[in-house]
Amino acid sequence: MERLLLIETSTALCSTALAEDGVIVSRRESDVPRAHASMTAVFVQEMLQERGLRAQDCDAVCVGMGPGSYTGLRVGVSTAKGLCFGADLPLVAVGTLDTLVAQACDEGLVPEGCRRIVPLVDARRMEVYTAVFTPEGERLTEVEPLVIDAESFAAERAAGPVLFIGDGAEKCAEVLAGPQARFVQCCPKAAGMLRPARARFHEKRFEDIAYFEPFYLKQFLTTTPKKRLF
Repeated sequence: MERLLLIETSTALCSTALAEDGVIVSRRESDVPRAHASMTAVFVQEMLQERGLRAQDCDAVCVGMGPGSYTGLRVGVSTAKGLCFGADLPLVAVGTLDTLVAQACDEGLVPEGCRRIVPLVDARRMEVYTAVFTPEGERLTEVEPLVIDAESFAAERAAGPVLFIGDGAEKCAEVLAGPQARFVQCCPKAAGMLRPARARFHEKRFEDIAYFEPFYLKQFLTTTPKKRLF
């Protein structure tokens, strides 16, 4: 039996799932703010105990690689690496945007006649991490950070129905609204990555556990406080 542990923590939703032979048999989700570090490993342990399993009984650990929240990605990837090292399992990584596209298809969110799916991962203010996909999940453009304005995705919106999906969809709706645009506000879920994760697993597209890093897309910046205590 093929068992995959799935971990998705790239946005505000902390999400894990366990799949057996392509079917989700257990899942955990929480949108409690800033709780990824305390919940992710606990969720994994709860799912395994629920099924009477150990990590060693799984065939791979699959993790959301980003882009997304710097802290969330660090937590998810660190947890996944720890499981892989401890149980001697391969690591599979799935892009956040790929998960959103697969999720849209699996949950029946794609409108009839849809020509393009555009995942939008919130990057604060009017910026998102995004790319353009076909409804079949083929990525047509490079993943990039983009500041959204009225001209964004003009060609896609003119060509036919477009689904905008992700935790950045709602804030972009007013700017991109039109008869051809549909918006679904949601976070990527661990269960949503199952299809692309299985494809990578069967193709043996495994990551180097020692050197794998999340796909941050933008450099993490720190600031120096203006007021010093000492």
